[in-house]
Amino acid sequence: MEQHNHASRGQERPHARRVVIAGASGFVGRALASDFEGEGWEVVRIGRRETVRWGDADAIQNAIDGAEVLINLAGKSVNCRYNDANRNEILRSRVETTAELRRAVAAVPNPPRVWFNASTATIYRHATDRPNTESEGELGQGFSVDVARNWERAFFEGTLPKTRRVALRMAIVLGDGPAASTLFTLARLGLGGPNIDGWAPNHRRYRGIGPAPSGDGRAPQYRTRGRQKFSWVHVDDVIGAVRFLIERDDLDGAINVSSPNPSDNRTLMASIRGVVRAPFGLPSWRWMLEPAMAVLRTEPELVLKSRWVTPQRLTEAGYHFVHPELNPALRQVARELR
Repeated sequence: MEQHNHASRGQERPHARRVVIAGASGFVGRALASDFEGEGWEVVRIGRRETVRWGDADAIQNAIDGAEVLINLAGKSVNCRYNDANRNEILRSRVETTAELRRAVAAVPNPPRVWFNASTATIYRHATDRPNTESEGELGQGFSVDVARNWERAFFEGTLPKTRRVALRMAIVLGDGPAASTLFTLARLGLGGPNIDGWAPNHRRYRGIGPAPSGDGRAPQYRTRGRQKFSWVHVDDVIGAVRFLIERDDLDGAINVSSPNPSDNRTLMASIRGVVRAPFGLPSWRWMLEPAMAVLRTEPELVLKSRWVTPQRLTEAGYHFVHPELNPALRQVARELR
């Protein structure tokens, strides 16, 4: 594709396809940026260490004016311990960057025709009775849910008549990223058996946050016996869904980005043991996971919450998943993590 220099604000570049990615340094952002560059798009990145930086309103407006697509993935990684400082930064980094982009989109004469903002399938409740779809899903309570609620509220606030907005409610993304790395590490350490919720000393790390905190402040504990659902999506299908949705002007609002075939924790851990050839996997109760996850500097919620989410809108729109089944996806991930 012919190369172009940045046009001044207000000038359209009819032959350029430009995508602006905020948060492109993360796992999903790197994958998306690489894919777009491979297809000949001009990719402009916004971030703390990029040429276009947060807080520079003029630079952000220059970047997105005339761009075709805006993708916002910015936010502190949730692969950490939920102490007060991390909790506050997880929320702030999502809400404030989204609000900053919304002001920029509203200010430019030629805004992107579609804006994708990351969200999370964790917004839904712990579900063991039925899957959460966009039309019939029920939102949950507590810290992770409140982060998602406030994130989406900041995204959909106000009117942007020239820009279609899509919130990507992503399930746990498998690939050479932190979620898969944590799960594979547990299996290699011999903790690749089912993760069983139940009693443990309570804490308040999962208490609600934001203007209207939800829940009672305690960490929920369920008797799932390792049958909690595990909704997932391969990073290739995150890319595929974004590319599919760019061309679907009839789709906006919240969209679940998850495999149509969720698993459960027992099946997941057995499959990972097979992939990494772990000879055994000890069952892990919550009281064991709490200290183990503290050592790994992450949270047991990753494996204990029953995430049962299905991609109703994507499926009905005709998107065909590259990795619809868990076992082949895990084998692909194992090759990527080597």
